[in-house]
Amino acid sequence: MKQLTQQPKPNYQIILDKTLEQLTMEGKRPSLMLHSCCAPCSSYVLEYLNKYFDITVFYYNPNISPEKEYIHRVEEIKRLINEMCPQVSFLEGKYEPERFYEMAKGLEQEPERGKRCLKCYRMRLEETAKAALTYGSDFFTTTLSISPQKSSAVLNDTGKSVSEEYGVPYLFSDFKKKGGYKRSIELSAEYGLYRQNYCGCVFSKNQNKT
Repeated sequence: MKQLTQQPKPNYQIILDKTLEQLTMEGKRPSLMLHSCCAPCSSYVLEYLNKYFDITVFYYNPNISPEKEYIHRVEEIKRLINEMCPQVSFLEGKYEPERFYEMAKGLEQEPERGKRCLKCYRMRLEETAKAALTYGSDFFTTTLSISPQKSSAVLNDTGKSVSEEYGVPYLFSDFKKKGGYKRSIELSAEYGLYRQNYCGCVFSKNQNKT
């Protein structure tokens, strides 16, 4: 009986390293539409990628609840950009929580990292790809992979799928590597950033209470 061999999981940090090395060798500084989930997660990613890309931070997170929380997080990412890397552009997407709740129908009891989260990742990455098309960005990606609670494999698979659908190159990455998450905590302390204790949506907030 023939045994199937399991394919090794991609190392997205190595893939990113090779991409950055190639861009450097070619003397290119492309533009990047960077989806931001929050200021703390964005801090390390901006520090890391600002050397290689002209970045536009795209803030599209209709999952965040309540609206007061959403506004607080928007102001924090804007403050971080202004204080840390003012050459970076900022673009705020629409705050449309009704779209998130419509997407989440029937999935309200899913655990974090379950089917609801997968659909939420795709929704936000699709909007990021659309923004990249509108503004002529060479790549798009997300800061989400810096979180230990997020699967880089799932996020990169989603990014690849969205890239193929919209025709914009996705920047594969796993920002928690190379001490990225630890560095984001250090930068959060340095800039006095607000660090939320839940992902953003009401479902994750309720689950964290139990």
